[in-house]
Amino acid sequence: MRKAALDSIYSLAKSDERVVFIGSDLGPGVLDEMKKDMPSRFFMEGVSEQFIIGMAAGMALEGFIPFVNTIATFLTRRCYEQIALDLCLQDLPVRLIANGGGAVYAPLGPTHLAVEDISIMRALPNMTVVAPCDADEMRRLMIASQSWLHPIYIRLGKGGDPIVSKQDNGFKIGKAILLKPGADGLFITTGVMTQLGLQAANLMAEDGVDCGVLHMHTIKPLDYQSLSKYIPQAKGVVTIEEHTKIGGLGSAILEFCSDVMPNEAYKIARIGIPDQFATQYGSQNSLLSHWGITIDSICTEMRKKLQRT
Repeated sequence: MRKAALDSIYSLAKSDERVVFIGSDLGPGVLDEMKKDMPSRFFMEGVSEQFIIGMAAGMALEGFIPFVNTIATFLTRRCYEQIALDLCLQDLPVRLIANGGGAVYAPLGPTHLAVEDISIMRALPNMTVVAPCDADEMRRLMIASQSWLHPIYIRLGKGGDPIVSKQDNGFKIGKAILLKPGADGLFITTGVMTQLGLQAANLMAEDGVDCGVLHMHTIKPLDYQSLSKYIPQAKGVVTIEEHTKIGGLGSAILEFCSDVMPNEAYKIARIGIPDQFATQYGSQNSLLSHWGITIDSICTEMRKKLQRT
């Protein structure tokens, strides 16, 4: 997914002289071709994440479209004030590409786990928050971002994830995609958790339960139209995210229900990370299993919801 994002930046830069790349201590080999062909639009700074946010803001004020890339925790926790004041307050078209959303860097422990990034980014006025489900969708997002007039936070998975998106579904920032219709339950997913949602829907089908999957690549702005259409049709709803339950996708949907259709909120269960720092080290999958973000737990939550209706 990250390779797709970086390759897309180079491709966009070839056709749009406003596009620039700014990285922070990413090591050798990153966008070497762009560095060679467009040295005036390639910047690799050191361990200075707060600085590159200000740098990107200044370039945006001069008419450029900066794409900034570094590790998600450094980009969000370390640079929060700069993002709020330099980018969001001025509503500048800077694209923040965050490596390692969720538990990608599980072996490095809680200092590197970006598990509250969606929450803190969507709290900022003017910020757009997007989490593509695979590399193909990432490419479609990068094209769509070229004409987006606001700052964007783009959450990346680990890479190498199965391709589940389809070109025929198109891509529009702020517009959810129904990947699978269902008459009984509805899984609402974001990012690479969409793969788990589809697998859970297939497993439920073996028991004769028809579950749909609504992929919300954009958490902010939230697609009220799709939620208003599909939640009332479902008997049970389970949200799935590789993010703390506080402030992420599930919270956003419950907030929507509270504001728009409060009688539907009882249908919703949330699968996500508990409100605590990681207490274990290991692989991404081992942490997800420890937190209960598994196909079995997803199906169990759906069955509980369907039994209550």
